[in-house]
Amino acid sequence: MSTEPETTENTGPGTADGTGDGPATEAATEEEAVSENGTGEGAAEEPGTGTEGTGTSSGAETGTGEAAAEADSTGTEGTVGEGDGAGAAPQLTEAQAELAAQKLERERIERRRAERAEPIAAGTKLSGKAADLLAAVRAVEGGAKPPASAFADPEPAPRRPAPEPVRPTRPPAVEPTAPPAPAPDTVDAVRRVLADGGAPENLASQAAAALGEGAGELLREDPWQLLRVTGVRPEQADGFARALLGPECAPDDERRGRAVTVWLLEQAALAGHTALELPALTAALGRQSVPDADAAVQSALAEGDVLAFQDALDEPGATPAKAAEGEDEDAEESRPVRVLVGLERYALAEESLADALARIVNSLAKEASPEWEPQGLSGSAAELVRAVAGHGLVLHTGGEAARAEPAALLTAARAQGLRAVAACHTPDGRDRFAALLPDDADGAGAEGAVVTLSGLLAGSEGPGRDAEGAFALDLLVLTDAPLLDVETAATVAESLPDGARLVLSGDPAVLWSAGPGRVFADLLAARVCPQIASRTPDPGPLGELVSGIGVGELNQVEAPGKEIVIVPVRDAGEAVHRTVQLVADSVPRAFGFAPGETVVITPGHGGAAGTRALNAALKERLNPGPGRFGGFDPGDLVVHSPAPGRSVPGRVVDADTEGLHLTCADGPVVVAKERVERSVRHGWALTAHQAVGGRWPAAVVVLPGDAAQSLSRPWVYTAFGRAERHLSVVHGVDQALPRAVAEVPAKPRTTRLPLLLRTQVPPAG
Repeated sequence: MSTEPETTENTGPGTADGTGDGPATEAATEEEAVSENGTGEGAAEEPGTGTEGTGTSSGAETGTGEAAAEADSTGTEGTVGEGDGAGAAPQLTEAQAELAAQKLERERIERRRAERAEPIAAGTKLSGKAADLLAAVRAVEGGAKPPASAFADPEPAPRRPAPEPVRPTRPPAVEPTAPPAPAPDTVDAVRRVLADGGAPENLASQAAAALGEGAGELLREDPWQLLRVTGVRPEQADGFARALLGPECAPDDERRGRAVTVWLLEQAALAGHTALELPALTAALGRQSVPDADAAVQSALAEGDVLAFQDALDEPGATPAKAAEGEDEDAEESRPVRVLVGLERYALAEESLADALARIVNSLAKEASPEWEPQGLSGSAAELVRAVAGHGLVLHTGGEAARAEPAALLTAARAQGLRAVAACHTPDGRDRFAALLPDDADGAGAEGAVVTLSGLLAGSEGPGRDAEGAFALDLLVLTDAPLLDVETAATVAESLPDGARLVLSGDPAVLWSAGPGRVFADLLAARVCPQIASRTPDPGPLGELVSGIGVGELNQVEAPGKEIVIVPVRDAGEAVHRTVQLVADSVPRAFGFAPGETVVITPGHGGAAGTRALNAALKERLNPGPGRFGGFDPGDLVVHSPAPGRSVPGRVVDADTEGLHLTCADGPVVVAKERVERSVRHGWALTAHQAVGGRWPAAVVVLPGDAAQSLSRPWVYTAFGRAERHLSVVHGVDQALPRAVAEVPAKPRTTRLPLLLRTQVPPAG
């Protein structure tokens, strides 16, 4: 691992060989296609045989010609002559008839020789190989030796490139807009209440949308409902309530306890929890100055704002099967339980996911079909195919190089005629996975076999749905499975028909989903289905470095090709300066990558070296402009977030009354102007959560001193793993980096999925 800030050798970008790709090749291909059609027609019409027929066949690629025409006429004359002779003189003896036939044959031969002796008239269709063959035939008939090249094996005709598939022209996608705007009267009423309570009036539209019709009256009666507006904190809602209620406002107000309970569960969902254990929730309520936390929870339950669950826990060493078969009712009642409280949407999504996965596991026959035996595969790829043959749900773990194994599975399944599709979280992941699939015999490649998960769910990609609303699939391979949140996973599982197989593949060491849940990790922990661990390591120095981080070791790696460079910095200002230098100058000069091919990854949006500061500095260097389109200019790199947890890289094209026009991997996108501020950010610098699922030729990971507390092993593993060929680490955290890799695992998340699965699916044998 080098400590030099930049490389010195400029290799430059490679230049692809363009031989055979120009217009001349296309023209030749079209001409040969016409010739082949002509030859085929001539061969179909030719009734005669003999030397001429053989010669014409050997030069089939040259098209129709004089030799083929002569073969046609020869066969016709021979047939007509024999027929005429037999029918015109039936009174002749057999000997006379034979003499007459021989005379006709000699005349025909002499006529043909005379025709061949004549020079070929200008403007005839013979040229090239056809002319050479005709000259060779004449030489043989005249007793001379033909040229050696005449009867040489013809060069194979160049394979015609498969035509590009015709894709329907689609208009630019328009980002989904927010729910219908509330009525102006409702917004005005909310604005008056906010003004009376001293709250910012610009919250009126959001509050009206969150609370619905009658929001003004509801806020006046229960001021703590302001906590339902994104970004409002309890202390702000308390100040608003004091201004409206006066002396009636008290910390033990039932309305306050109920609203704070819901707010805490929403904050927990943002942190990845689908529910909170009751002791943890009551402790959090105590920290928010709720005097009677239990009463606050009971009030929220009574109003239906939250749900409670009692999950029986297994005693240490006991399995769910033993508990179900060997215990009586008294023992069952004595088993320890945990009480969880959660928001309805996430709790029900987790239960729906467990039900759907149990259906997938139980609806498939366990006997493996003979045709599923892997052909030409070995190792973990063959294990994966065998596991999918006999199970409805299979988990596959591995790094970037391990993607070749689910790609081999998809190829084998489609070769058997199964309706098999792979879904990826990002367009970049889709393109990388599709590149692993072999071209079909007709050259169509992986067209339609690999889609994005969002496109599959929306119906814009993939096979669509059947009459019952299920995917028209026999096998779904879902990559980057750790990015699945519980709601998306439930939607996918519920959409699979009975008998379909589901393969979840991904790297368990990367960051978990942005939304609540940890579906992939929960399934691995539940052990209710086969788990195939890839034995294919990521190659090169970068693969060695990232693999070590995955097991808690930050190793010194030899990087003779400057694949890894460490750039030490003293403070955040120097970190920003060196980052801009690397992206704009050092990396392009050393490796030939354009600035847009290098991603910058930093722990957060704020701070002196967060994404905001880095993007401002990079824009000033790479694409300076006034930012007249809501802070953006044409040519700016951006990241578009059409939905929470989704980040799609793109570039600004233009802006007009419709909104901001972007070009993304899936095509043009128009973002409405009122949503630009919330869903579009500059995209030279990203957080690790925004970058997960994508890969870039080069990555610059920025670790300023104030980022030490936010580092963890999954964060470092994810950030360092985004680089394909080069990684620069702007290092300002000293020993915090190796300590985070060795000692700071992923933050735990409270979920119910493993226990729900164990009660419905027997352990995998």
